[in-house]
Amino acid sequence: MFVLLALHLVVGVSIIAAGRVLGRRAFLVAAIPAVAMCGYAIVHAGGVLDGTPVTESYTWISGLDLAIDLRLDAFALAMVALVSGIGVLICVYSLGYFAEHHDERADHDDDHDDPPPAIGRLAGVMVLFAGSMLGVVLTDHLIALFIFWELTSVTSFLLIGNDDRQPRARVAANQAIFITGAGGLVLLAGLILIGQAGGTFRLSELAANPPTGGLVNAGLVCVLIGAFTKSAQAPFSSWLPMAMVAPTPISAYLHSATMVKAGVYLVARLAPLFALDGAWRPLVLTVGAVTMVIGGLRSMRQHDLKLLLAYGTVSQLGFMMLLFGAGEYHIAEAGIVLLLAHAAFKAALFMVVGIIDHTLGTRDIRHIGRLGPGWRPVLIVGVISAASMAGVPPLLGFISKEKALDGYLEHADFTGGTAVLTVIVVASVFTFAYSARFVLGLFGMYHEGPLDDAAADSLDHGAAAHHGHTPTVLFWAPAALLAAFTLAAGIAPVIVDHLVEAATIALYPGTEPKPVELWSGFTAAFALSLVIIWTGIALAAARAPVEEFQRRASKILAPLPSGEEGFVAVLAGITGTARRVTATLQNGSLPIYVAVIVLVAILAPLTGFATAFESLPEWVGTPVHVVIVVIITAAALGASIVRHRIAAALMLGAVGYAMAGLYVAQGAPDLALTQFSIETLSTVLFVLVLRFLPRSWSIRAPAIANPLRLAVSAIVGVGIFIFAIVASESRDDVPQPSMSEEMVDAALPEGKGHNVVNIILVDFRGWDTMGEISVLVVAAVGAVSLARMGRRRSDRDAPVFEEEVEVGEGSSAGESDPDAAGAGAVRPRGER
Repeated sequence: MFVLLALHLVVGVSIIAAGRVLGRRAFLVAAIPAVAMCGYAIVHAGGVLDGTPVTESYTWISGLDLAIDLRLDAFALAMVALVSGIGVLICVYSLGYFAEHHDERADHDDDHDDPPPAIGRLAGVMVLFAGSMLGVVLTDHLIALFIFWELTSVTSFLLIGNDDRQPRARVAANQAIFITGAGGLVLLAGLILIGQAGGTFRLSELAANPPTGGLVNAGLVCVLIGAFTKSAQAPFSSWLPMAMVAPTPISAYLHSATMVKAGVYLVARLAPLFALDGAWRPLVLTVGAVTMVIGGLRSMRQHDLKLLLAYGTVSQLGFMMLLFGAGEYHIAEAGIVLLLAHAAFKAALFMVVGIIDHTLGTRDIRHIGRLGPGWRPVLIVGVISAASMAGVPPLLGFISKEKALDGYLEHADFTGGTAVLTVIVVASVFTFAYSARFVLGLFGMYHEGPLDDAAADSLDHGAAAHHGHTPTVLFWAPAALLAAFTLAAGIAPVIVDHLVEAATIALYPGTEPKPVELWSGFTAAFALSLVIIWTGIALAAARAPVEEFQRRASKILAPLPSGEEGFVAVLAGITGTARRVTATLQNGSLPIYVAVIVLVAILAPLTGFATAFESLPEWVGTPVHVVIVVIITAAALGASIVRHRIAAALMLGAVGYAMAGLYVAQGAPDLALTQFSIETLSTVLFVLVLRFLPRSWSIRAPAIANPLRLAVSAIVGVGIFIFAIVASESRDDVPQPSMSEEMVDAALPEGKGHNVVNIILVDFRGWDTMGEISVLVVAAVGAVSLARMGRRRSDRDAPVFEEEVEVGEGSSAGESDPDAAGAGAVRPRGER
């Protein structure tokens, strides 16, 4: 499996590099990794379906328990069938979609599927996306899952915005990456919380012993937010309809069969472990129910076939959340059937829309007239796929919907189960209605006659020449295969029965799923299916008054923000806040920069230090400590009060020498000697450099700055004080021997010396000490070179420098140096 994932990476990058040469033939190369993955899945399908998963592991960072663990069980096998199986069909479909005559279009319109500027790049990124999605469904490690999860977001951003000449493509790509990327960060926090609480980041180990507690519940809420953003659940669903600006092959692949199911996949994996605890079930069921209803209602209003399918996808994703999020295996089994059925009929429907738009130049059902005999295969595929979406027997979509109804009727004994069942029935009526709308639009039932001038201008004139052309067999064959699968699996459910049963057991070990059957008798679920179908027929027949009712209802709800408006408002709020914060913190003031950096570095860990603070240490060990502290305090205050640079440098040196005295008092003469050497060298360097600067300075900051500086200094002092105490006390709580004890024990046998500090510096940390010495040497050489260069220049120009001019004092307009950095710059006497 690692080799196959690497193959996706290599092929994807290679196609991107050679995309201009390959053109649309790049999709033939792009099919190679998908075919290889399908072959691998077929070879191992027997053992996997019998309950023996295939596992592989690669240790990344053993000390942090980070590894890439891959695990192919039956549920992952179903997802691989979607990602790689449909991926092969999408590659074949793309050959017809990006045909040569289609590439020659010169003018591009934002409302239609025009060819992107780099088809090879599109194919290469699609392969990279497929590899990332396979990583999501195959990984058994939470951190690796997050990495692949974010890779799907990045690659989908590149696919949606591939045609960067279109403003709408750029906006849609940014919206998708913003919502899914933000959700991914929240997901990471949740995964870390769950992994820490469970003591492992492996999904298989968590399944064996699920953790509980408040920390886990908080992590689960974060995980669900990440899943909701990826699977376009309310209120994060606005990015999916916007993403329809992408070419139809991308929409058919990402937004029906694969990427949008990543969140559903994660919910399906975790529901058996956590559905009964905390807020999981209420949250998932509420969000899924709202999403299913809103998506269905909005889909019934669309005239653009692609947007109709997009909102329908949002509704179906909400349906899947209701099935997988309940945490009951009979209901989850229906979710697996729906997962397979939805991928087949929705990908086929997107392909049909692409054929319509590619050939006729429009997706608007009001502009699609009656199609000729050559369109019959496309129409048959569209009708079969739409009927499966509507839940009409004998198709696989009907089986999935009836199993869902049966699951909630027989096994939803939890709070809110009846309400969810009602939502499923009502939303399924909407699904039937917009499926009928799709079919009626396909047959020209909404056709409004010749286009007016505005509508005609909105169409791509290059496509007008293709009116009357019929699509080639290569173009509609992939969609026909998916429609044939939908029909065959509905008539003979045994085709998918073993896979569904094994996938259900993989999620819920030890269960006994019901067989997948087309006919289960005259049950309550079948009665509800009949109600859904007949009510849907009535809605479709009364489409005109229904549209008028929706139009009036939308006017009433107009004051409420839509998903798109909410996204824009959030983005505007973030941008405005960022501008205000940046204007305050990044205003060009060096003191403010230093204050912000220091405060963040102190206050961020201070909360943790404060909670670990237990008691104050003994204040005075010996009377010498009092004397040393008085000297350190006086010298530090003096360094902040004096206005002469060399005096301030000497005061800082006094602080360092007093610290060396503290080392002597504590019985560490070797450290004191090191401190003396460093302070002497530092003081000499200061003096050498300060000789070429004004002797003194003045404070020009406003009066309000001094209290702020004192406050920052006090916070830093308190923070360092607390850190020092906590650090010294924490050593007593270490259960194993401390590092200092290990150093003392190893000094003589390994370092051949009794001076532990010297052994550490020379032997244990020899390379570190050598690096520190090198830094000091380089600094000394630089300082000496600077001093010598200044002396040579002063000897050449003027041997004596006047240093009586101070910053802000004693200078006049007549004596100012235009080349000096400030009013107090030192000038040679000869330049008066």
